[in-house]
Amino acid sequence: MRYNKLGPSGLLVSEICLGTMTFGGRGFWTNIGTLYQKAADAIVHRALDAGVNFIDTADVYSEGLSEEITGRAMASSGRARTDIVLATKVFGQVGPGPNDRGMTRGHIMDGIKASLKRLGTDYIDLYQIHGWDPFTPIEETMRALDDLIRQGHVRYIGVSNWAAWQIMKALGIADRMGWTRFSTLQAYYSIAGRDLEREVVPMLESEKLGLMVWSPLAGGLLSGKYDREGQSKDGRRASFDFPPVDRDRAFACIEAMRTIAEAKGVSVARIALAYLLHKPAVMSVIVGASNTEQLNDNLAAADVRLSPAEMEALDAVSALPPEYPGWMLKRQSRIRDSQ
Repeated sequence: MRYNKLGPSGLLVSEICLGTMTFGGRGFWTNIGTLYQKAADAIVHRALDAGVNFIDTADVYSEGLSEEITGRAMASSGRARTDIVLATKVFGQVGPGPNDRGMTRGHIMDGIKASLKRLGTDYIDLYQIHGWDPFTPIEETMRALDDLIRQGHVRYIGVSNWAAWQIMKALGIADRMGWTRFSTLQAYYSIAGRDLEREVVPMLESEKLGLMVWSPLAGGLLSGKYDREGQSKDGRRASFDFPPVDRDRAFACIEAMRTIAEAKGVSVARIALAYLLHKPAVMSVIVGASNTEQLNDNLAAADVRLSPAEMEALDAVSALPPEYPGWMLKRQSRIRDSQ
């Protein structure tokens, strides 16, 4: 297992992060997974044994049950709390009231207390805003997060599913007020969905934020179970067709990856994960699992090496169509090429 810096910090996290969305199976989240304590313990313990030190969850996963299961699995692993970098999130609906959601100071303060209790810990390594709240001023959110760090409840902060301009605005406010900046972005990124490369990746590289990738297999579509001739009757996509993808491009990617996978004697899923692990902007790829066999295959992606020619072939088949202003920026920047 290799380790990368958590954004601009000196904290090291494994390049593969264990996601716990499959833990719990309560409410809507039965579409994602229904693993309870014994199965979750096995997955967490196996990941830690493989060198994973980074675990990601959220207060909304299985209506809080995922955090409870994750906390108990960590405790039963025998690992010191300081050996695990624990990430969770706040934003989504966690109760019936009108203020039981969003990125307000009140919801953040209530959210951290509830998450700490469910996880059975006294601090969160990485606390992330799970989505964009158009109702709440960014100043209110950033001040609340900075207070949590000063109080010792949180060590680093991150954000998920924000646009580049929104993140830049938050960073600017934090710099102006002397508050803590975001260290990470958690976002959807896959060989079948490279939209992040238009605006977000250049921003991350400029500001030195770490990228955590969710759904690197596009909700299982890139697992190798699916092809143009038909769809697998099992797997998450059969019941929950998310995230949205350009299927023609996705199937072209699967065909190209299958050729490479067969030559290397590995699964298509490993190639899809390895492709992202070869991208410089990626800090950590989040993998979930329904069983330890699936987890083992995902973990093995860290050992797959793609040659420059293989990366070039995969880049070509998954290339985004030109979009303004990108094509104009590229065209006009040529006036500096000779310099």
